[in-house]
Amino acid sequence: MNMPVSKTLPPYVSYRTFWNFLDGLKSAVPARIDRSFWGDKLSGSTGGQLIAALKYLKLIDAGGVPTLRLRQIVFAKGPQRSDLLRQLAMEAYPFFLTSLDPASATYSQLEEKLRENFQITSDVGRKCIKFYIGLAGDAAINLAPFVTKKSKSNYSSGAGRKNRRTAAKPADSLEIQPTPTAALPHSNIVVNEATAPLFLPSPSISQMLLAKFPDFDPAWSDEVKLRWFQAFDELLQKVPGAKR
Repeated sequence: MNMPVSKTLPPYVSYRTFWNFLDGLKSAVPARIDRSFWGDKLSGSTGGQLIAALKYLKLIDAGGVPTLRLRQIVFAKGPQRSDLLRQLAMEAYPFFLTSLDPASATYSQLEEKLRENFQITSDVGRKCIKFYIGLAGDAAINLAPFVTKKSKSNYSSGAGRKNRRTAAKPADSLEIQPTPTAALPHSNIVVNEATAPLFLPSPSISQMLLAKFPDFDPAWSDEVKLRWFQAFDELLQKVPGAKR
């Protein structure tokens, strides 16, 4: 029996966090991407997952220096961005895209391919697949509907599709209409600061707090997008157990 190969894991950071980070680079791409770049805007674990994802996708080198591919993706638009993301996905996920037909492969087949190629837990594997589904959507790679429906992640940067709105959404999707109280400087994003205690006694109250936060809108200016990302992470730091 062949044992799974131990190697660097595919990205399992939140695809939303990954894409918001790339969008934030439109204002300026640093000479090196490391934890000091975002300071306390990301938690230690989220920051580590983001750096690992960027290295796996060859968007930064071993020293954290941005690659040409990262710059191309950050500033590309429309079909050009989709083409770059498709090339990125094909190189990063050969175990999904060459040995399986993405249009008909099942969720279980994706899980099996991960176990064949990586030493991975089921929870991390689920997060890897969620990231892959998000990237495939923006890369215009057709996946089987029974795969996309199974995944709880329906986020897209807007390069391949728009966010879908439903009548009832889970708290961790954070795509809920806000109750405006205080506006961020120079933007139309609002956060209810009065209902942001440092400690929340129950998950239901946490959901109420997160419900006050506005949706991410790809149509915003780059400055507003960056302010949303910063405010979003600050809010999550005040909610014990909130998912990024």
